[in-house]
Amino acid sequence: MARDHYSGLLAFVAVVREGNFTRAAARLGVSQSALSHSIRTLETNLGIRLLTRTTRNVSPTEAGERLYLNISPQLAEIDTQVQALSDFRDKPSGTIRITATDYAIRSILWPKLGQFLLQYPDIKIELVSDYAMSDIAADRYDAGVRFGESLAQDMIAVRIGPDMRFALVATKAYFSKKPAPSTPHDLVQHQCVNLRLPTHGGLYAWEFKNPEGREFSVRVDGQLIVSSIYEVLEGALAGFGLAYVPEPMVESYLAKGRLIRILEDWCPLWSGYHLYYPSRRQPSQAMKLLIDELRYQP
Repeated sequence: MARDHYSGLLAFVAVVREGNFTRAAARLGVSQSALSHSIRTLETNLGIRLLTRTTRNVSPTEAGERLYLNISPQLAEIDTQVQALSDFRDKPSGTIRITATDYAIRSILWPKLGQFLLQYPDIKIELVSDYAMSDIAADRYDAGVRFGESLAQDMIAVRIGPDMRFALVATKAYFSKKPAPSTPHDLVQHQCVNLRLPTHGGLYAWEFKNPEGREFSVRVDGQLIVSSIYEVLEGALAGFGLAYVPEPMVESYLAKGRLIRILEDWCPLWSGYHLYYPSRRQPSQAMKLLIDELRYQP
């Protein structure tokens, strides 16, 4: 590979990944004109068109798609190895990108990151709030946070939080208008606050377990659909119906009587939050320190 191809390939991969020159330029920290010049130079040197440009988006040609699939993992590995060189510095350094839900960030990550960042000023942490169950390798995250049951087999997982239940709650005023359901199946007759999941554009199906241990899901309906678990809770507090949210989120509201909990015996216990990363990727010194900081101690 000619040496002047490398910067062009980096630019090409960024554009395909972002689907947009503006976002790709921002990610690489270069001007949009410089990025366009790199792409044009690469296409000229290779003698083939790699991208199809329209007024709204950018997509790879057939040749571009093949090139992207072949070189993207290799460039990511090069980037990982270059970052790993920070292990030889006197002070741990580097940037760690983590994708997690907003609740996991607020309840699990942030309480421990404050002191960690003060202790290691050369380490940068980027937290991306995301309900999309992102492919961390494809989206160039260093790690993600999910419940233990949701992890792929090719991932290394480290428990960072205790087992957790969700709680089914609504206000006293709501139940004064409609009797509480006897089983989760009765929820289809109730107003519920739905959570939109961006992965498939669908709504989260509420998960339960019957007294015999069989797991099942119920698709609920209601007037309000939101994109954050905190907004689900706010919807319930505002009287828009039932909410299904992590138990710790509602403990204070239950204690004060602002919310009433129902069907507790039907709510399964889940295997807590885990930090996960690809098994083929050797964690940097900064990542190892972060894992040690976040590791759950019962």
